[in-house]
Amino acid sequence: MLAMKSRLHSESLRTAAPVHQPRHRLWSALVLLTGLLGAGAALAAVEGAKVGQPAPGFEMTDTKGQPRSLAEMKGKVVVLEWANFECPYTRKHYDSGNMQALQREAAEAGAEWLVVISSAPGEEGHVSAEEANRLIAERDGAPAAVLLDEEGTLGRLYGAKTTPHMYVVDKDGVLAYMGGIDSIASARVEDVSAAEPWFGDALRAVLKGEEPARAVTRPYGCSVKYAR
Repeated sequence: MLAMKSRLHSESLRTAAPVHQPRHRLWSALVLLTGLLGAGAALAAVEGAKVGQPAPGFEMTDTKGQPRSLAEMKGKVVVLEWANFECPYTRKHYDSGNMQALQREAAEAGAEWLVVISSAPGEEGHVSAEEANRLIAERDGAPAAVLLDEEGTLGRLYGAKTTPHMYVVDKDGVLAYMGGIDSIASARVEDVSAAEPWFGDALRAVLKGEEPARAVTRPYGCSVKYAR
């Protein structure tokens, strides 16, 4: 190896070029391949939650200090609602009372409703546990629990993109619905009553042990404010 280095060093630039050029091309190819593999891994992470497949498991502590595990909730329908109380789209469904009504409907049917806040520290919508509990109480909300996902681990695991973004897991732990709360992508309270209640219809179907007519729909709202 030392002899090879010495020989290359002593050769002219014209002679050395063919030696280094393939090496440069090989390095470029490796960089390109690494980028493609990285992009594929990121895409796989976003697509980790798939309707018809077991919902990604998680274990977290809620804002009241209680442990929450998807595995322990098996046998119950589970709702995941991504929220940001500074987002006008989240406020739309709380100001209208729509979200709270759905939360109560789910609770009365024995479902577990978890509000997930994935806003990172310093980003819009980030709150402490105490602030989250206060915001829910002020809005007369009725979820089973609130989960703070500051690092965005749970949000990325499920591919949550917007607030709100809604998910329904059936009693067998299979993801049955993911997508928008309704069909009108606006922040206007008056549009709630005019919209098709995609999520509400899906939730009611799953509570009956049926498959939703629409299992995947387009979510709308503010982007989830993940850590950068």
